Amino acid sequence: MRLTLNRRSFLTAAAALPLMPRMAAAGTPLNFQASWLNDAEFSGYYVAMDQGYYKAEGLDVAYAAGGPDVIPESTLIAGKADLTLTTPDTTIQAITIQGAKFKIIGTQYQKNPVGIVSLAKNPLKTPADLVGKTIAVPPVNTISVQAMLKMNNIDVTKVNIVPYEYDPTPLIKGEVDGTLDFVTNVPYSIKLAGEEATSFLLYDFGYTLFNDTVVVTEDTLKAKRKELVAWLRASRKGWTENLADPTIWPPKWKDTYFAGNGREIDNEVFYNTAQKPLIDSDKGIFSMSEEAIAANIAALSAVGIAATRDMFDTTLLEEI
Repeated sequence: MRLTLNRRSFLTAAAALPLMPRMAAAGTPLNFQASWLNDAEFSGYYVAMDQGYYKAEGLDVAYAAGGPDVIPESTLIAGKADLTLTTPDTTIQAITIQGAKFKIIGTQYQKNPVGIVSLAKNPLKTPADLVGKTIAVPPVNTISVQAMLKMNNIDVTKVNIVPYEYDPTPLIKGEVDGTLDFVTNVPYSIKLAGEEATSFLLYDFGYTLFNDTVVVTEDTLKAKRKELVAWLRASRKGWTENLADPTIWPPKWKDTYFAGNGREIDNEVFYNTAQKPLIDSDKGIFSMSEEAIAANIAALSAVGIAATRDMFDTTLLEEI
């Protein structure tokens, strides 16, 4: 599991990316790059593929899984993908620092699933609870945690932040008091170890970022607008069906999408269920309200990333 994408320059690495596989031709080609390895995080897209929702929209969608060595934005620059899922901080840094011509056209997660996970027997429920505690945080995310603390008037020097290697074992053993993790996934691993977990989202305490934002280049937006709207419509339908009962679909993919990912299907069901309230929106899945965009811009400003409203394009969502 990952918390944020690798921030290394992707503009120079793009040429080394492999071609994505394609299914049998069934419409207008559209290449979609996921942000991580196949797991429940991408269930809505699997439903849309399996149920023929993309095909019904006249699309031939080629889906590519991500991974630790895949920088999704790179696939856009290399022309290997038409759209991808990213974190808004990396995408907007690419725009502001590297001059990338990107647009964010939707978001899968209304609330970023990253949060502070602790044991129920020693719970950390608010930022104030972190004072005097030891929290394991991946180095790339330290600035985000510090920003959240400052937003809540917590002296960052009062929280002992140590490096984290994406393994909850130190938390389970009591060597740290909390970890920064995906709250949709890691609590399941903790339960398997015989402990109960509790958590809170950074989002709920001021660090208000989307996650798995849908990103395209400006050129693709101009050339394939109709296809992108169709993809959003079919994907929304897939997500709506998947989240109607998050327990139904993951078992169907044990020997297909989830084969070899190293996790039990019960874990995928847990993940799919936990992410439902973070994805659902009364304005429709992928929606980006003006209030939410403004909150993202404010959160990014707190960590020195200068986002502006024109980096978010909500007009395609209006056409679904």
